[in-house]
Amino acid sequence: MKHSNNKSVLLGLSGGVDSSIAAYLLKKQGYEITAVFLKLYSDTKNKLTGECHWLEDYKMAQKIAIKLGIPLIKLDYESLYKSKVINPMFHEYKSGLTPNPDLACNSILKFPILRKEAEKRGIQFIATGHYAKIKKSSKGFQLLAGRDSTKDQSYFLAQLSQQDLKNTLFPLGNLTKTQVRTLAKSLNFPNYNKHGTAGICFVGQIPMHQFLQQRIKSKKGIVKSPEGIPLGTHQGIQFYTIGQKALPSQGIIIDKPNPQERYYIAKKIKPNTLIIAPENHPLLKRKIIKIHNLHKINTKTKLPRNLKARIRHLGQFHSGTLKGNTFTFSKPLEALAQGQYLVLYKGNQVLACGEIRF
Repeated sequence: MKHSNNKSVLLGLSGGVDSSIAAYLLKKQGYEITAVFLKLYSDTKNKLTGECHWLEDYKMAQKIAIKLGIPLIKLDYESLYKSKVINPMFHEYKSGLTPNPDLACNSILKFPILRKEAEKRGIQFIATGHYAKIKKSSKGFQLLAGRDSTKDQSYFLAQLSQQDLKNTLFPLGNLTKTQVRTLAKSLNFPNYNKHGTAGICFVGQIPMHQFLQQRIKSKKGIVKSPEGIPLGTHQGIQFYTIGQKALPSQGIIIDKPNPQERYYIAKKIKPNTLIIAPENHPLLKRKIIKIHNLHKINTKTKLPRNLKARIRHLGQFHSGTLKGNTFTFSKPLEALAQGQYLVLYKGNQVLACGEIRF
């Protein structure tokens, strides 16, 4: 059906409270809403009910759509999600990298799908329940951090382009999570206290270590000290991230552990050796990194030399300087892992991102 209304919007409705309130706000603003539920992953199930997580979410999305009186369509892109996001993620972990599938999920899948479906239906805008803001300037569209600093999702959106931002709406950009939940409760939304999405994008709350073991076989390797002294064993370097604690629960067994000392993963040496170091050890810190596949949100603007950087979602801002594809932090940082995303900001504006390399 073609929409003549110039305030028509295709909204990604996940069944969570954020996208539900985004739908409510847009309707209140006079938009003609078509809600869409994306079925992207059906392999994880609720341990109590045995039901697929996506089905639970879909039922909730249906309840919200009925409550708001808006149409809801379900689109199945599971095979595309697995080929474009999940399979590359496994490949990168096997290669010793630590990827962030959430950024790829947004830029490769979610936003292009919504754009394509909106265009097909003659709908002008797309919208999601992300905590971020878009601002139009003389040079294009800017991606800004959301007002709620404890919920801001701009890090996950850093791979978006001008084309993505041009006709996108983020109704929650100026709200806090508390305000969203309070509003949902006042509207008697059944999901007002539903836990937010955690874990891998669309997969659900499954520990990454456990998820990776579905396809990557454990292979016992040696754990060494910074001086090269063997200390114990691990299950395979693919399962570990630089900077994470070396814990028995993660399969890292130290032969003679010192209960007073906390160890962290400092290096992964191919084919299968982990170097661990005690807290604050110089080997855990790094000041200069390379940026692989640097992506600018606006290709027409020149990146300033002095920027702030995040190395994880809601992570602390670190000042530094950019020269070409090299970023130098003002102070050496711990827990920098190859494959993770470095997201670059100027004030509250996201300018660029790229994968960390050494």
